[in-house]
Amino acid sequence: MRREGDRIVVSGPVTLANVAAVLEEGYAQIRAGAGAVDLAGVTELDSSLLAMLLAWLREARRLGRGLDFANLPQGLATIARLYGVVELLPEAQSRH
Repeated sequence: MRREGDRIVVSGPVTLANVAAVLEEGYAQIRAGAGAVDLAGVTELDSSLLAMLLAWLREARRLGRGLDFANLPQGLATIARLYGVVELLPEAQSRH
């Protein structure tokens, strides 16, 4: 994960094996003012990525801010539809 301006750029795998560390790093970035998440570099994912994004969204809202998502992997859109939360990830809606 790296920060580019107000954007968190997530790369590599985000799975149950490493999601706790990525989650905490993202919380720190959101608290430091990040307002967007770019997922173009995600190479492997499972449902823990969706849970992490929803937790980040909840944290941003708690801080009175929004959080935009970009370049959602197709697999994530599928998982979001399966769990009935696709409307929380706006880009995923366009991939029905």
